[in-house]
Amino acid sequence: MPEGKFCNKTPITTEEQLKATLGDKGGKQYYEEMNHLDVDSEKLWGAIQKTMKSRTKTWLEICAHCGLCAESCFLYQVNGRVPEQVPSYKIQSTLGQMVKKKGKVDNEFMQMCMETAWSKCTCCNRCGMYCPHGIDMGVMFSYLRGLLYSQGFVPWELKIGAGMHRVYRAQMDVTMEDWVETCEWMAEETEEEWPGLEIPVDKEDADIMYTCNAREPKHYPEDIAEAAILFHVAGENWTVPSEGWEQTSLSMFAGDWECCKDNVVNVYSAIERLRPKRAIGTECGHAHRATVIEGPYWAGREDGQPPAPYIHYVEWLAEALRTGKLKIDPAKRIKEPVTLQDSCNYVRNQGLKDVTREIISYIVEPGYFVEMAPNKEHNYCCGGGGGFNGIGLYREQRNVALRKKKQQILDTGCKLVIAPCHNCWDAIRDLEEEYEIGIRWSFLKPLVIGMLDVPEHLLPKDE
Repeated sequence: MPEGKFCNKTPITTEEQLKATLGDKGGKQYYEEMNHLDVDSEKLWGAIQKTMKSRTKTWLEICAHCGLCAESCFLYQVNGRVPEQVPSYKIQSTLGQMVKKKGKVDNEFMQMCMETAWSKCTCCNRCGMYCPHGIDMGVMFSYLRGLLYSQGFVPWELKIGAGMHRVYRAQMDVTMEDWVETCEWMAEETEEEWPGLEIPVDKEDADIMYTCNAREPKHYPEDIAEAAILFHVAGENWTVPSEGWEQTSLSMFAGDWECCKDNVVNVYSAIERLRPKRAIGTECGHAHRATVIEGPYWAGREDGQPPAPYIHYVEWLAEALRTGKLKIDPAKRIKEPVTLQDSCNYVRNQGLKDVTREIISYIVEPGYFVEMAPNKEHNYCCGGGGGFNGIGLYREQRNVALRKKKQQILDTGCKLVIAPCHNCWDAIRDLEEEYEIGIRWSFLKPLVIGMLDVPEHLLPKDE
Protein backbone atom coordinates (compact mmCIF):
# COMPACT_ATOMS: atom_id res chain seq x y z
CA MET A 1 0.00 0.00 0.00
CA PRO A 2 1.38 3.51 -0.74
CA GLU A 3 2.70 5.55 2.16
CA GLY A 4 0.36 8.04 3.80
CA LYS A 5 0.49 11.81 3.89
CA PHE A 6 1.60 11.91 7.54
CA CYS A 7 2.95 8.46 8.39
CA ASN A 8 5.74 7.50 6.04
CA LYS A 9 9.39 6.51 5.95
CA THR A 10 10.61 9.96 4.94
CA PRO A 11 11.87 12.46 7.56
CA ILE A 12 10.11 15.81 7.93
CA THR A 13 12.39 18.37 6.30
CA THR A 14 10.24 21.43 5.52
CA GLU A 15 8.05 23.90 7.41
CA GLU A 16 5.12 22.90 5.23
CA GLN A 17 5.46 19.25 6.26
CA LEU A 18 5.76 20.28 9.89
CA LYS A 19 2.62 22.43 9.78
CA ALA A 20 0.65 19.69 8.06
CA THR A 21 1.73 17.04 10.56
CA LEU A 22 1.07 19.33 13.51
CA GLY A 23 -2.37 19.98 12.04
CA ASP A 24 -3.20 16.28 12.45
CA LYS A 25 -4.14 16.86 16.10
CA GLY A 26 -2.97 14.05 18.33
CA GLY A 27 -1.73 12.14 15.30
CA LYS A 28 -5.13 10.56 14.63
CA GLN A 29 -4.65 10.26 10.86
CA TYR A 30 -0.95 9.53 11.35
CA TYR A 31 -1.70 6.41 13.37
CA GLU A 32 -4.51 5.36 11.03
CA GLU A 33 -2.07 5.50 8.14
CA MET A 34 0.49 3.56 10.19
CA ASN A 35 -1.92 0.62 10.29
CA HIS A 36 -1.47 0.26 6.53
CA LEU A 37 2.27 0.92 6.33
CA ASP A 38 4.24 -1.80 4.57
CA VAL A 39 7.50 -3.09 6.03
CA ASP A 40 10.41 -3.00 3.59
CA SER A 41 11.95 -6.25 4.82
CA GLU A 42 14.87 -6.12 2.40
CA LYS A 43 15.81 -2.62 3.51
CA LEU A 44 15.34 -3.51 7.18
CA TRP A 45 17.58 -6.58 6.99
CA GLY A 46 20.12 -4.64 4.96
CA ALA A 47 20.22 -1.96 7.65
CA ILE A 48 20.69 -4.56 10.38
CA GLN A 49 23.54 -6.23 8.51
CA LYS A 50 25.22 -2.90 7.88
CA THR A 51 24.77 -1.21 11.26
CA MET A 52 24.51 -3.87 13.98
CA LYS A 53 27.84 -3.90 15.76
CA SER A 54 29.51 -6.91 17.33
CA ARG A 55 28.62 -5.74 20.84
CA THR A 56 24.88 -5.85 20.14
CA LYS A 57 25.15 -9.19 18.35
CA THR A 58 27.06 -10.63 21.30
CA TRP A 59 24.55 -9.28 23.83
CA LEU A 60 21.64 -10.86 21.99
CA GLU A 61 23.46 -14.21 21.86
CA ILE A 62 24.87 -14.42 25.40
CA CYS A 63 21.71 -13.41 27.28
CA ALA A 64 21.11 -16.33 29.68
CA HIS A 65 17.41 -15.46 30.15
CA CYS A 66 18.11 -15.58 33.90
CA GLY A 67 15.75 -12.70 34.68
CA LEU A 68 18.13 -10.94 37.06
CA CYS A 69 17.46 -7.73 35.13
CA ALA A 70 13.76 -7.83 36.07
CA GLU A 71 13.89 -6.09 39.46
CA SER A 72 16.32 -3.50 38.11
CA CYS A 73 13.56 -2.16 35.84
CA PHE A 74 11.13 0.28 37.43
CA LEU A 75 8.60 -0.40 34.65
CA TYR A 76 8.61 -4.09 35.60
CA GLN A 77 8.01 -3.12 39.23
CA VAL A 78 5.08 -0.74 38.64
CA ASN A 79 3.35 -2.93 36.05
CA GLY A 80 2.56 -5.92 38.24
CA ARG A 81 5.90 -7.63 37.63
CA VAL A 82 4.53 -9.34 34.52
CA PRO A 83 7.05 -11.30 32.40
CA GLU A 84 6.39 -9.01 29.41
CA GLN A 85 8.10 -6.19 31.34
CA VAL A 86 11.35 -8.06 32.03
CA PRO A 87 14.07 -6.15 30.12
CA SER A 88 15.60 -9.29 28.54
CA TYR A 89 12.19 -10.43 27.33
CA LYS A 90 11.42 -6.99 25.93
CA ILE A 91 14.55 -6.85 23.80
CA GLN A 92 14.59 -10.52 22.76
CA SER A 93 10.93 -10.38 21.65
CA THR A 94 11.56 -7.29 19.52
CA LEU A 95 15.08 -6.77 18.23
CA GLY A 96 15.98 -10.40 18.85
CA GLN A 97 13.06 -11.63 16.74
CA MET A 98 13.73 -9.03 14.06
CA VAL A 99 17.25 -10.40 13.68
CA LYS A 100 16.20 -14.06 13.79
CA LYS A 101 13.62 -13.47 11.07
CA LYS A 102 16.15 -11.48 9.00
CA GLY A 103 13.81 -8.50 8.79
CA LYS A 104 10.87 -10.52 7.45
CA VAL A 105 8.30 -9.08 9.84
CA ASP A 106 4.90 -7.48 9.36
CA ASN A 107 3.09 -4.29 10.35
CA GLU A 108 1.60 -5.79 13.51
CA PHE A 109 5.04 -6.88 14.72
CA MET A 110 6.53 -3.45 14.05
CA GLN A 111 3.74 -1.70 15.94
CA MET A 112 4.34 -4.05 18.88
CA CYS A 113 8.03 -3.15 18.69
CA MET A 114 7.15 0.56 18.64
CA GLU A 115 4.99 0.27 21.74
CA THR A 116 7.69 -1.72 23.53
CA ALA A 117 10.55 0.59 22.53
CA TRP A 118 8.80 3.79 23.56
CA SER A 119 6.44 2.80 26.39
CA LYS A 120 8.24 -0.10 28.07
CA CYS A 121 11.80 1.30 28.10
CA THR A 122 13.11 4.80 28.81
CA CYS A 123 16.69 3.82 27.89
CA CYS A 124 17.76 4.67 31.44
CA ASN A 125 20.44 1.94 31.28
CA ARG A 126 19.81 0.77 34.86
CA CYS A 127 19.35 -2.87 33.80
CA GLY A 128 22.89 -2.97 32.43
CA MET A 129 24.26 -2.38 35.94
CA TYR A 130 22.63 -5.53 37.28
CA CYS A 131 23.09 -7.95 34.39
CA PRO A 132 25.89 -10.45 35.23
CA HIS A 133 27.04 -10.21 31.60
CA GLY A 134 26.80 -6.40 31.46
CA ILE A 135 24.10 -6.50 28.78
CA ASP A 136 22.52 -3.07 28.43
CA MET A 137 19.00 -3.28 27.05
CA GLY A 138 18.75 0.53 27.02
CA VAL A 139 21.53 0.75 24.45
CA MET A 140 19.88 -1.95 22.35
CA PHE A 141 16.49 -0.25 22.54
CA SER A 142 18.10 2.95 21.26
CA TYR A 143 19.34 0.93 18.30
CA LEU A 144 15.90 -0.64 17.81
CA ARG A 145 14.32 2.81 17.75
CA GLY A 146 16.55 3.74 14.83
CA LEU A 147 15.41 0.68 12.86
CA LEU A 148 11.77 1.47 13.61
CA TYR A 149 12.18 5.12 12.63
CA SER A 150 13.67 4.12 9.28
CA GLN A 151 10.51 2.11 8.55
CA GLY A 152 8.08 4.84 9.65
CA PHE A 153 7.10 3.29 12.99
CA VAL A 154 7.72 6.13 15.44
CA PRO A 155 5.34 8.02 17.76
CA TRP A 156 3.77 11.11 16.20
CA GLU A 157 5.29 13.63 18.63
CA LEU A 158 8.80 12.32 18.11
CA LYS A 159 8.43 12.33 14.32
CA ILE A 160 7.57 16.03 14.71
CA GLY A 161 10.39 16.62 17.21
CA ALA A 162 13.00 15.20 14.85
CA GLY A 163 11.45 17.28 12.07
CA MET A 164 11.78 20.41 14.19
CA HIS A 165 15.49 19.70 14.56
CA ARG A 166 15.87 19.30 10.81
CA VAL A 167 13.93 22.48 9.97
CA TYR A 168 14.86 24.82 12.86
CA ARG A 169 17.94 23.09 14.30
CA ALA A 170 16.02 23.03 17.58
CA GLN A 171 13.43 20.70 19.09
CA MET A 172 10.86 23.51 18.88
CA ASP A 173 10.12 26.17 16.31
CA VAL A 174 12.67 28.67 17.61
CA THR A 175 14.57 30.42 14.82
CA MET A 176 17.98 32.03 15.16
CA GLU A 177 16.24 35.42 15.23
CA ASP A 178 13.85 34.24 17.96
CA TRP A 179 16.78 33.00 20.03
CA VAL A 180 18.84 36.18 19.76
CA GLU A 181 15.80 38.37 20.48
CA THR A 182 15.00 36.29 23.56
CA CYS A 183 18.54 36.78 24.86
CA GLU A 184 18.28 40.53 24.30
CA TRP A 185 14.86 40.60 25.98
CA MET A 186 16.07 38.69 29.06
CA ALA A 187 19.10 40.98 29.40
CA GLU A 188 16.82 44.02 29.31
CA GLU A 189 14.39 42.46 31.81
CA THR A 190 17.14 41.85 34.37
CA GLU A 191 19.39 44.91 33.91
CA GLU A 192 17.59 47.03 36.52
CA GLU A 193 18.04 44.45 39.28
CA TRP A 194 21.47 43.35 38.02
CA PRO A 195 23.34 46.42 36.68
CA GLY A 196 25.85 45.62 33.97
CA LEU A 197 24.41 42.19 33.20
CA GLU A 198 24.75 41.16 29.57
CA ILE A 199 24.01 38.08 27.52
CA PRO A 200 26.82 38.26 24.94
CA VAL A 201 26.05 36.66 21.60
CA ASP A 202 28.83 35.29 19.35
CA LYS A 203 31.66 36.64 21.47
CA GLU A 204 34.88 35.05 20.29
CA ASP A 205 37.55 33.53 22.57
CA ALA A 206 35.38 33.65 25.69
CA ASP A 207 36.09 31.38 28.62
CA ILE A 208 32.64 29.81 28.37
CA MET A 209 30.17 29.10 25.56
CA TYR A 210 26.75 28.31 27.04
CA THR A 211 24.19 26.06 25.34
CA CYS A 212 20.65 25.30 26.41
CA ASN A 213 17.38 23.46 25.82
CA ALA A 214 15.00 24.98 23.24
CA ARG A 215 12.20 24.75 25.81
CA GLU A 216 13.94 27.59 27.64
CA PRO A 217 13.60 30.33 24.99
CA LYS A 218 10.22 28.88 23.96
CA HIS A 219 8.56 28.41 27.36
CA TYR A 220 10.98 29.28 30.20
CA PRO A 221 13.06 32.31 29.12
CA GLU A 222 13.66 33.12 32.79
CA ASP A 223 16.02 30.11 32.86
CA ILE A 224 18.30 31.92 30.40
CA ALA A 225 18.17 35.01 32.59
CA GLU A 226 19.01 32.93 35.65
CA ALA A 227 22.04 31.41 33.94
CA ALA A 228 23.13 34.93 32.95
CA ILE A 229 22.74 36.20 36.53
CA LEU A 230 24.94 33.43 37.93
CA PHE A 231 27.61 33.91 35.26
CA HIS A 232 27.44 37.66 35.93
CA VAL A 233 27.85 37.34 39.69
CA ALA A 234 30.65 34.81 39.21
CA GLY A 235 32.47 37.26 36.92
CA GLU A 236 32.64 34.83 34.03
CA ASN A 237 33.73 35.78 30.53
CA TRP A 238 31.00 33.99 28.61
CA THR A 239 28.87 33.94 25.49
CA VAL A 240 26.07 32.14 23.70
CA PRO A 241 26.24 31.29 19.99
CA SER A 242 23.64 32.65 17.59
CA GLU A 243 23.68 29.25 15.87
CA GLY A 244 24.45 25.99 17.64
CA TRP A 245 22.89 27.08 20.94
CA GLU A 246 20.38 24.19 21.06
CA GLN A 247 21.91 21.25 22.88
CA THR A 248 19.01 18.81 23.04
CA SER A 249 18.18 15.97 20.69
CA LEU A 250 14.62 14.75 20.32
CA SER A 251 16.03 13.03 17.26
CA MET A 252 17.92 10.77 19.69
CA PHE A 253 14.62 9.83 21.34
CA ALA A 254 13.05 9.31 17.90
CA GLY A 255 15.88 7.20 16.50
CA ASP A 256 16.63 9.63 13.64
CA TRP A 257 20.38 8.99 13.67
CA GLU A 258 21.16 11.14 10.64
CA CYS A 259 19.53 14.08 12.38
CA CYS A 260 21.39 13.29 15.62
CA LYS A 261 24.65 13.85 13.77
CA ASP A 262 23.39 17.10 12.21
CA ASN A 263 22.34 18.42 15.63
CA VAL A 264 25.65 17.85 17.31
CA VAL A 265 27.74 19.00 14.33
CA ASN A 266 25.82 22.28 14.49
CA VAL A 267 26.83 22.74 18.15
CA TYR A 268 30.42 21.70 17.49
CA SER A 269 30.62 24.15 14.58
CA ALA A 270 29.71 26.94 16.98
CA ILE A 271 32.52 25.86 19.31
CA GLU A 272 35.00 25.83 16.43
CA ARG A 273 33.76 29.20 15.20
CA LEU A 274 33.83 31.01 18.57
CA ARG A 275 36.83 29.19 20.10
CA PRO A 276 35.75 29.20 23.79
CA LYS A 277 38.01 27.61 26.37
CA ARG A 278 35.15 25.31 27.25
CA ALA A 279 31.41 24.81 26.75
CA ILE A 280 28.76 24.44 29.46
CA GLY A 281 25.32 22.95 28.93
CA THR A 282 22.16 23.72 30.86
CA GLU A 283 20.40 21.62 33.52
CA CYS A 284 19.36 18.90 31.10
CA GLY A 285 20.27 15.23 31.17
CA HIS A 286 19.62 14.03 27.64
CA ALA A 287 21.16 17.20 26.14
CA HIS A 288 24.40 16.34 27.93
CA ARG A 289 24.23 12.74 26.78
CA ALA A 290 23.55 13.75 23.18
CA THR A 291 26.23 16.42 22.97
CA VAL A 292 29.00 15.23 25.28
CA ILE A 293 28.67 11.46 25.65
CA GLU A 294 27.20 10.19 22.37
CA GLY A 295 27.77 13.25 20.21
CA PRO A 296 31.49 12.89 19.46
CA TYR A 297 30.85 9.43 17.98
CA TRP A 298 27.88 10.60 15.91
CA ALA A 299 30.08 13.40 14.57
CA GLY A 300 32.88 10.96 13.73
CA ARG A 301 35.42 12.53 16.07
CA GLU A 302 38.27 10.05 16.45
CA ASP A 303 39.21 11.17 19.96
CA GLY A 304 35.66 10.66 21.23
CA GLN A 305 35.62 14.21 22.61
CA PRO A 306 33.86 17.48 21.68
CA PRO A 307 36.04 20.20 20.07
CA ALA A 308 36.53 21.84 23.49
CA PRO A 309 35.98 20.58 27.05
CA TYR A 310 32.20 20.37 27.52
CA ILE A 311 30.73 20.10 31.01
CA HIS A 312 27.28 19.89 32.55
CA TYR A 313 25.86 22.88 34.40
CA VAL A 314 26.12 21.09 37.76
CA GLU A 315 29.87 20.75 37.23
CA TRP A 316 30.26 24.49 36.68
CA LEU A 317 27.98 25.37 39.60
CA ALA A 318 29.90 23.13 42.00
CA GLU A 319 33.17 24.63 40.78
CA ALA A 320 31.87 28.20 41.20
CA LEU A 321 30.77 27.48 44.78
CA ARG A 322 33.98 25.60 45.61
CA THR A 323 36.26 28.37 44.33
CA GLY A 324 34.24 31.19 45.88
CA LYS A 325 33.10 32.73 42.62
CA LEU A 326 29.60 32.29 44.02
CA LYS A 327 29.02 32.69 47.75
CA ILE A 328 25.96 31.56 49.67
CA ASP A 329 24.43 33.55 52.52
CA PRO A 330 24.17 30.93 55.31
CA ALA A 331 20.99 32.55 56.62
CA LYS A 332 19.26 31.84 53.31
CA ARG A 333 20.14 28.16 52.97
CA ILE A 334 17.32 25.64 52.63
CA LYS A 335 16.04 24.74 56.08
CA GLU A 336 13.39 22.15 55.30
CA PRO A 337 13.59 18.48 54.29
CA VAL A 338 14.71 18.36 50.66
CA THR A 339 15.59 15.50 48.33
CA LEU A 340 17.42 15.22 45.01
CA GLN A 341 16.50 13.50 41.75
CA ASP A 342 19.56 11.91 40.12
CA SER A 343 19.39 12.20 36.33
CA CYS A 344 20.10 8.90 34.57
CA ASN A 345 21.92 10.62 31.74
CA TYR A 346 24.65 12.39 33.65
CA VAL A 347 24.69 10.52 36.97
CA ARG A 348 24.35 6.86 35.97
CA ASN A 349 25.83 7.37 32.50
CA GLN A 350 28.65 9.77 33.36
CA GLY A 351 29.19 9.47 37.08
CA LEU A 352 28.40 13.01 38.27
CA LYS A 353 26.76 11.77 41.49
CA ASP A 354 29.18 13.51 43.86
CA VAL A 355 29.06 16.85 42.04
CA THR A 356 25.36 17.36 42.74
CA ARG A 357 25.83 16.47 46.39
CA GLU A 358 28.68 18.94 46.67
CA ILE A 359 26.22 21.63 45.56
CA ILE A 360 23.72 20.37 48.15
CA SER A 361 26.37 20.83 50.86
CA TYR A 362 26.49 24.56 50.08
CA ILE A 363 22.80 25.32 49.68
CA VAL A 364 21.08 23.05 52.23
CA GLU A 365 21.43 23.45 55.99
CA PRO A 366 23.11 20.35 57.48
CA GLY A 367 20.59 17.73 58.55
CA TYR A 368 17.88 18.67 56.05
CA PHE A 369 19.02 16.75 52.97
CA VAL A 370 17.31 13.36 52.61
CA GLU A 371 18.50 10.86 50.02
CA MET A 372 16.03 8.90 47.94
CA ALA A 373 16.36 5.13 48.23
CA PRO A 374 18.05 3.94 46.12
CA ASN A 375 20.09 6.91 44.94
CA LYS A 376 23.05 8.10 42.87
CA GLU A 377 23.79 5.68 40.00
CA HIS A 378 21.27 3.22 41.45
CA ASN A 379 18.38 5.70 41.41
CA TYR A 380 15.36 4.99 39.24
CA CYS A 381 14.37 6.95 36.14
CA CYS A 382 12.00 9.86 36.80
CA GLY A 383 9.37 7.93 34.85
CA GLY A 384 9.34 10.13 31.79
CA GLY A 385 12.77 9.84 30.21
CA GLY A 386 13.66 8.70 26.71
CA GLY A 387 10.81 10.71 25.17
CA PHE A 388 8.13 9.01 27.32
CA ASN A 389 6.97 12.37 28.76
CA GLY A 390 5.88 13.75 25.42
CA ILE A 391 4.04 10.84 23.77
CA GLY A 392 0.28 11.22 24.00
CA LEU A 393 -0.39 7.71 22.71
CA TYR A 394 1.32 6.27 25.79
CA ARG A 395 0.24 8.83 28.39
CA GLU A 396 -1.62 6.24 30.48
CA GLN A 397 1.47 4.01 30.60
CA ARG A 398 3.65 7.02 31.45
CA ASN A 399 1.40 7.95 34.37
CA VAL A 400 1.72 4.41 35.73
CA ALA A 401 5.51 4.74 35.32
CA LEU A 402 5.49 7.84 37.56
CA ARG A 403 4.35 5.76 40.52
CA LYS A 404 7.87 4.56 41.31
CA LYS A 405 9.21 8.08 41.66
CA LYS A 406 6.09 9.09 43.57
CA GLN A 407 6.76 6.41 46.16
CA GLN A 408 10.46 7.24 46.38
CA ILE A 409 9.63 10.88 47.10
CA LEU A 410 6.90 10.01 49.62
CA ASP A 411 9.33 7.73 51.45
CA THR A 412 11.72 10.65 52.01
CA GLY A 413 9.04 12.74 53.69
CA CYS A 414 10.25 15.77 51.72
CA LYS A 415 8.01 18.40 50.16
CA LEU A 416 10.80 19.93 48.04
CA VAL A 417 12.52 18.02 45.22
CA ILE A 418 15.58 19.41 43.43
CA ALA A 419 15.58 18.19 39.82
CA PRO A 420 18.53 19.48 37.75
CA CYS A 421 17.23 17.95 34.51
CA HIS A 422 14.43 19.06 32.17
CA ASN A 423 12.91 15.60 31.71
CA CYS A 424 13.02 14.91 35.46
CA TRP A 425 11.56 18.35 36.21
CA ASP A 426 8.70 17.72 33.77
CA ALA A 427 8.01 14.23 35.10
CA ILE A 428 7.91 15.39 38.71
CA ARG A 429 5.62 18.27 37.73
CA ASP A 430 3.30 15.81 35.99
CA LEU A 431 3.57 13.44 38.94
CA GLU A 432 2.25 16.16 41.24
CA GLU A 433 -0.54 17.06 38.81
CA GLU A 434 -1.57 13.41 38.47
CA TYR A 435 -1.25 12.22 42.08
CA GLU A 436 -1.41 15.47 44.13
CA ILE A 437 1.07 14.44 46.82
CA GLY A 438 1.77 18.05 47.84
CA ILE A 439 5.34 18.59 46.65
CA ARG A 440 7.32 21.41 45.04
CA TRP A 441 10.14 20.94 42.54
CA SER A 442 12.90 23.17 41.25
CA PHE A 443 15.98 23.50 39.11
CA LEU A 444 19.16 24.59 40.88
CA LYS A 445 19.50 28.04 39.30
CA PRO A 446 16.55 29.79 41.02
CA LEU A 447 17.40 28.22 44.36
CA VAL A 448 21.00 29.41 44.25
CA ILE A 449 20.07 32.92 43.10
CA GLY A 450 17.68 33.23 46.02
CA MET A 451 20.46 32.62 48.55
CA LEU A 452 23.43 34.41 46.96
CA ASP A 453 25.67 36.66 49.00
CA VAL A 454 26.03 39.31 46.27
CA PRO A 455 29.09 41.60 46.28
CA GLU A 456 28.22 45.24 46.97
CA HIS A 457 29.46 46.48 43.60
CA LEU A 458 26.99 44.27 41.76
CA LEU A 459 23.93 45.57 43.58
CA PRO A 460 21.73 48.38 42.20
CA LYS A 461 22.83 51.82 43.38
CA ASP A 462 20.41 53.82 45.49
CA GLU A 463 19.06 56.80 43.63
